[in-house]
Amino acid sequence: MRRKEEIEAYAENLFLPITQKHGFELVDVEYVKEAGSWYLRVYIDKEGGIAVDDCEVVSREADPILDTDDCIEESYILEVSSPGLGRPLKKDKDFARSIGEEVEVRLFRAVEGCKEYTGLLNAYDKITVTLMLEDEKTLVLERSNIALIRLALDF
Repeated sequence: MRRKEEIEAYAENLFLPITQKHGFELVDVEYVKEAGSWYLRVYIDKEGGIAVDDCEVVSREADPILDTDDCIEESYILEVSSPGLGRPLKKDKDFARSIGEEVEVRLFRAVEGCKEYTGLLNAYDKITVTLMLEDEKTLVLERSNIALIRLALDF
């Protein structure tokens, strides 16, 4: 079996031109095993949001290429979808787009006695993420300690 990272890189290279051609953003690609089945998940987005028809267009265009290349040895399920409202921030472009936005952060190890924070995303670099908390306190977190960071959902 090819390594997970190799398959995700292959899929990203395959899907990037397809998504760009249709004016979509390729947000993320995951190759994961859940409940005994492998899933190749491709997350796309566009201004105003993604519709089911958009996902179908991308899936139909990639399917024959995936079948012909036969790059993935195991059987798998292809899912093309929207990243959703609570999508995690993973790449630098996600962080850049979210500067000034309220984010929720879950940590692997507690910082100042807490493993969860909500605050405004002030800055980021390769090593750290800086939040402005409600009490106007600045909190600098190591990216390696962040289990999940996503836009806060306010309903």
